[in-house]
Amino acid sequence: MNNVLLQLGSNMGNNKVQLAYAQRLIKEKIGNIHSASSLYDTVPWGNVSQHNFLNQVIGIYTKLNTYKLIDTILAIEEQMGRVRNELYGPRIIDIDVLFFNDEIINQRKLTVPHPLINQRRFVLEPLVEMVPDFIHPQFNKTMLQLLAECTDTLNVQKI
Repeated sequence: MNNVLLQLGSNMGNNKVQLAYAQRLIKEKIGNIHSASSLYDTVPWGNVSQHNFLNQVIGIYTKLNTYKLIDTILAIEEQMGRVRNELYGPRIIDIDVLFFNDEIINQRKLTVPHPLINQRRFVLEPLVEMVPDFIHPQFNKTMLQLLAECTDTLNVQKI
């Protein structure tokens, strides 16, 4: 069984409903959710001229390999109405694979750990809430250490 940490985000429509629906689809199509962070209201990273995001990190157990996992995630995003027409633009749902076990993976469709974890406070704060002592397999630092070193100053508010 694979242990995966996913970041969920939405800034279109009813964000809480979008995240709950994404979790239901993840549970149905990918695997059981074993943990979830609080919800976080966050300023958009990379394009601040849009509505704030609601973000959350969830932990899941899945039998899927990385290829099937990313294809299923992309299908869930599409099912929910995600349209990819602007980098860092508004989105009804965004599901990112942060970690897959403690593996380092470089595939055409998937890089794990997510390459920008250490630069994003909106990812690190919920990770620290859930797994503060988890060691990033490339940086060999805990989530707590990465958050302490993060230079991202955008507001992240736990709800």
